[in-house]
Amino acid sequence: MHDILIEEKILSENDAIAHENRHAFAERGVFVINMVSSPGAGKTTLIERMTPILLDTLGRFAVIEGDLEGDLDAVRIARAGVPVKQITTGKACHLDAHNIAHALPWALEQDAGLLIIENVGNMVCPAEYDLGEDMKVTVLSAAEGDDKPLKYPAIFDASSALIINKIDLAPHTDFDIERARANALAINPSLQIFETSCRTGEGIEQWCAFLASKTLALRGSVSTSR
Repeated sequence: MHDILIEEKILSENDAIAHENRHAFAERGVFVINMVSSPGAGKTTLIERMTPILLDTLGRFAVIEGDLEGDLDAVRIARAGVPVKQITTGKACHLDAHNIAHALPWALEQDAGLLIIENVGNMVCPAEYDLGEDMKVTVLSAAEGDDKPLKYPAIFDASSALIINKIDLAPHTDFDIERARANALAINPSLQIFETSCRTGEGIEQWCAFLASKTLALRGSVSTSR
């Protein structure tokens, strides 16, 4: 019982900070996505492939990189010409709202309409932690099982979009894209689902167009209200 009470207190404190983060981002017209996945699903490579399209469409966006140790992914993003902030969590297997609150001044200084938070590779803990994002996005690769939505339902239920990545590998594995889609929609019927390959570029433009439309819509609503 004590463990449950402690967990509830941690989550309630996290939610309060997340609410403040969300308000700060909304005031400045920053659309925020929280990208989650298991390790190796291809989040960083996906962001690299998205970069030229988003820069052409939006002019600027920023990235917060969450990792247990090191800054390898942040270096890759910076090399692509995108402002990036590294958050190293140590033993923590996820980012929380407090982490984002610390990075908030940096994020707002970037004057970017879109902020991508690449969470620590984990399909369990990030489901429970609101960061103040507008949209949680799960990345599932064809190198994993198509039963992942059934095994980790919380993260799919909490997400607004699902990216099935590495679809070029599907013919070489037992991964069934249609079964993965069906399993995900059984958990969350409102999921927006995209299929991408960073190797071939398939589906990247469609995903970026969706993301850009959400970003520009938010910026437009903020400009109108001022």
